[in-house]
Amino acid sequence: MRRALGSVRARATLAATLVVAVALVAAGTAVLLSLWSNLSGQAGTQAERTARAVAADLAAGTAYDKLSLDADDRPVQVVDAAGRLVAASEDLERISGTGVAAVRPQVPADSGRDDSAAEDDGSLSPGEIDEDVSFTDGSATVEGDEADYRFAAVRVEVDDKGTLTVHAGAPLSVEQSAVSTALTVMLIGFPLLLGVVAGVTWLVTRRALRPVEGIRAEMAAITASEDLARRVPVPDTHDEVARLARTTNETLAALETSVERQRRFVADASHELRSPIASLRTQLEVGAAHPELLDVDGAVEDTVRLQRLAADLLLLARLDAGERPADARFDLAELVREQAEGRTGLTVEAGAVEVAGSRMQLGRLVANLLDNAQRHARSVVTVSVRREGGRAVVEVADDGDGVPMADRDRVFERFVRLDAARSRDDGGAGLGLAIARDVAVRHGGTLSVREATTGGALFELRLPIT
Repeated sequence: MRRALGSVRARATLAATLVVAVALVAAGTAVLLSLWSNLSGQAGTQAERTARAVAADLAAGTAYDKLSLDADDRPVQVVDAAGRLVAASEDLERISGTGVAAVRPQVPADSGRDDSAAEDDGSLSPGEIDEDVSFTDGSATVEGDEADYRFAAVRVEVDDKGTLTVHAGAPLSVEQSAVSTALTVMLIGFPLLLGVVAGVTWLVTRRALRPVEGIRAEMAAITASEDLARRVPVPDTHDEVARLARTTNETLAALETSVERQRRFVADASHELRSPIASLRTQLEVGAAHPELLDVDGAVEDTVRLQRLAADLLLLARLDAGERPADARFDLAELVREQAEGRTGLTVEAGAVEVAGSRMQLGRLVANLLDNAQRHARSVVTVSVRREGGRAVVEVADDGDGVPMADRDRVFERFVRLDAARSRDDGGAGLGLAIARDVAVRHGGTLSVREATTGGALFELRLPIT
């Protein structure tokens, strides 16, 4: 049972059925109450009509024994001001609900005026019938037949008899039968209707979730095959399932790109590490065999190159892992001056601009831009720092050959070196600009390249000022 309810289709069917069931019970209850109210109101009208007819006869001076009280087998009682029964239907055997249980008159019809019974409350004039009527529910037995009745009570002022109250009843059998029939129809019809609702919901939900099952099956196949080039089927609809399929395919595409990027990264890193390691090993082996031939300077240079490459790879790994930059505030112009200190051929124009982030990472970014500019400049590198709106802008320009238009995005890819365009490249691993852009993006900024006024490359860093 728990496993069956674990499916979305089963839960949706159960929920829809329960909602409809609650709605049907509420509607059915309202219908039954309304039906009973209307029908019992009609019975009350009939009882009132009978009571007023008897009251009219009494007001006209008709004697108790001359009253017509047995019409339509409806129970009638006439009660005086003292609460004594003075007239009643002949076939009345038992009655309840009127407040007077007696079924036989307690005074003879020819007893004349009874002073204690003739006293009235003065609210009615002789011969006047009260406009107000009160209703009660009860039961009565007439000629051996017991039934439920709606009773109407009407007061009438009779000369020499005082205030009399006429109780007349109308049977509720028709009303009870109608309500019982309606209830029976509901008890039979509601389960059938709930069954139809459950069946339709089950079928509709199965049809609606069929594409989801297709997506699940394809994702399971992708997981088993590890083939990220596959895509889940997109239904020809414009609903949430279609959007889910498209989002899933976008996620798979991003995952495929990420995995491919990691594969290329590992391959390129392995290739870049192989050269300095092989060179260092060769020099050490030669030095071990022929100490007089050991190139210490070359070994140190290869070690430094290997150390820098390892540091670059470690920083890229941290950036790829989503490392959040520190939320420290510092002067970007001061940071640029620190990185430019000791470099030759640099001109720095920097105004104070405060930014937030990792001072170490942004320092590495600036250093990489300066290293790149110095490698490719003929003679001059210009650095400027300024505030522009809500952004801090750093521009590094050189007077070298520049970056071709077609390569201005590719130059920021990892392990990319534009040797043809950058003939002065000293053999770097091609990670400096990639690291710089990743750091800029992690800080909510941008890094782009365009042509400088001197004809070389101009790298522009924009960071938000918070």
